[in-house]
Amino acid sequence: MQGKKLWGSALCLFLAVTVILSGCKTSETVSQESKRPTATASNEVVNPPGVLPITKEKTTLKVMSRTNPNVENFATNEFTKWLEEKTNIHIEWDIANDPKQKLNISLASGDYPDVYLGFNIDQVQLALYGKDGVFIPLNKLIDKYGTETKKMFAALPYTKELSASTDGNIYGLPAVNECFHCMHSNKMWINKKWLEAVGMQMPTTTDEFYQVLKAFKEKDPNGNKKADELPLVGANIANSYIDTFLLQAFIDSDRNMQFLKDGKINVAFTQPEYKEGLKYINKLYKEGLIDPQSFTQDRNQIRKLGENPDAVLLGAVAAQNPTVFNLLEGTRWKDYVAVPPLKGPKGVQASKYIPQGITSGAFVITNKAKNPEIALRLADFLYSEEATNRGVLGRPDMEWKIAGANDVGINGKPAKYTLLGNSSPGAKNATWGQVGPSLRTNEWRLGQTADPKNPLEDILYKETLTKYEPYKTDPKKMIPTLNFTNEQTDELANIGKTIDDYRKESTARMIIGDMDIDKKWDEYLKNMENMKLPRYLKIYQQAYDALKK
Repeated sequence: MQGKKLWGSALCLFLAVTVILSGCKTSETVSQESKRPTATASNEVVNPPGVLPITKEKTTLKVMSRTNPNVENFATNEFTKWLEEKTNIHIEWDIANDPKQKLNISLASGDYPDVYLGFNIDQVQLALYGKDGVFIPLNKLIDKYGTETKKMFAALPYTKELSASTDGNIYGLPAVNECFHCMHSNKMWINKKWLEAVGMQMPTTTDEFYQVLKAFKEKDPNGNKKADELPLVGANIANSYIDTFLLQAFIDSDRNMQFLKDGKINVAFTQPEYKEGLKYINKLYKEGLIDPQSFTQDRNQIRKLGENPDAVLLGAVAAQNPTVFNLLEGTRWKDYVAVPPLKGPKGVQASKYIPQGITSGAFVITNKAKNPEIALRLADFLYSEEATNRGVLGRPDMEWKIAGANDVGINGKPAKYTLLGNSSPGAKNATWGQVGPSLRTNEWRLGQTADPKNPLEDILYKETLTKYEPYKTDPKKMIPTLNFTNEQTDELANIGKTIDDYRKESTARMIIGDMDIDKKWDEYLKNMENMKLPRYLKIYQQAYDALKK
């Protein structure tokens, strides 16, 4: 018996040594290693940190990216070509027209890329797939190769804090965009020429807004003697949801539709005020003041409406900025001005406020990457000022140039760069259109030369400062960044998706009248309860209470 044990031990030792020497692995070892690729002690393919090119020989990286209307073709893109010359990395592209669907399908099927670029994956999903080993932890790679990333973390500590999951691992690198006007991204834009045409002032209340929309519908403000005006338009894209802007006149909540009151976390979408807001929006819809396409159309479709060649069709539009629905190279967008947060029937008047300029999960490396060091170094290079300028602004002395000694920035300080404004209409294909990582600080953004011929950033800064900033949520009422255990993260992900899908579907149905608000409200609340909303709130409350101890 003792001999068998010794023989068994010797056999295990022999197999272990054989595995190490031959590179063969047991199924369990393969499973574990496929989950957690890590940097090797020395990688002969990758040059030292900070040294270009990144790889000594041409290397291919499989990247899945979301589409962008300002990028004609990622493969032939000028920034892509420049990046390959600088880094020696050739990108094999897979472009997603529906990023959320493509992300979920690729993860579920196991057919995913080396890198997800620009998907802006939230922390719950990052932690979930990080724990499962699909998204690899980047901490050690950053320590070894993250020259620019470490500089960013040191200069802007919140970028590191908000990138880390509850287990301390960073599973996705962020896009940093300390965009002042983006901190109030849920805006409404209105055609000032149409206001003049119907003889009305800028609306300040929900009732005045209703009256303006009626006038847009009935008084032919575009002057073509056709009933083709679309008084209110939105889209099924971030910051273009009509209900998000209008509901802030009924109940104030954060970007996740949560709010804090008397130390208790709750959600806006089960409150009586939310119901009243939906009834107001339903009234607009029933009277033909909202374009039905607003709940389904994408960015390209709303821009086609905005650039309709026969006549101006859009009255008021929910969007972060007017170039969402108009071409920057055109002139129509200059006719739109921001509508301040409307005051509701009970005096509520608020602007959704995002205090930090960071988007999580802009660059995520999966366990399919054979050399994750290469992918990390590519992401790290994108944070450099040189890459940020090229990737966001375009080619030096073609789309932009270094500012002159006497040029003044948007913030009134000496300017850093000047946009030349000579891009061709439509898809520019000179940049990545703000897809993926970059480092755009407030200093960088407001360092743009103020130019009357290209005033978009100047307008956005001033409109936000004067019209939205005064109505931002009191920081004391905002829910801080909370820490959750892995188990809580899993549970929140499952419950949250079910609730959010149902809320969006029900909200849209109630607005268009397919679901009677008064008759079905109690049933809607009951379904939320059955979907474990109380449990969802309890997890958040526990995390908040733990933070306060």
